[in-house]
Amino acid sequence: MVEDNASNPSFARWWRQVLFVPLLHSKWLTTESKARLTDAVTRAERGHRGEVFLIVENHLPIQEAYYMGCRERAIELFSEYRVWDTEENTGVLVYVNICEHQLEIVADRGISAHVSPTVWRAMCDKAVSGIANQKTEESLAELLDEVGQVLRQYYHLEQDPAGNELSDTVVFLK
Repeated sequence: MVEDNASNPSFARWWRQVLFVPLLHSKWLTTESKARLTDAVTRAERGHRGEVFLIVENHLPIQEAYYMGCRERAIELFSEYRVWDTEENTGVLVYVNICEHQLEIVADRGISAHVSPTVWRAMCDKAVSGIANQKTEESLAELLDEVGQVLRQYYHLEQDPAGNELSDTVVFLK
């Protein structure tokens, strides 16, 4: 199955980015909540050889927002943060765009061979629903746990001798 990741140009999307006021929408992402989400990433990585990486972004880059949607941005960040660069190609990026109220999962080819895009989409939709109900941190922690469970199913390992290939720290792009 070939997945078309191209977004249609959108003036409305561009305007949403221009008018977005981060201070009004990012209050939930405190230093403490970032620490708890970092711990959730660490827990999600236990017991398997995969890597989980979380990026939260306020809005799309203004200069790219007319042409680029959240899926393209997630793929760009997957490359930029080298989530693809794991020994067994088992990196999974969870990308949250606060302005667009969207969440994307980009999985490397090692895990994509086992998990269909509909599974990832269902996980995203469930988390977005929780976020819409003002349970952002809880929904993201639950999503990270689910990603960890999927990785354990295909890449189970009691001890990880290679260690942590990617940082567990949540990346927040303002």
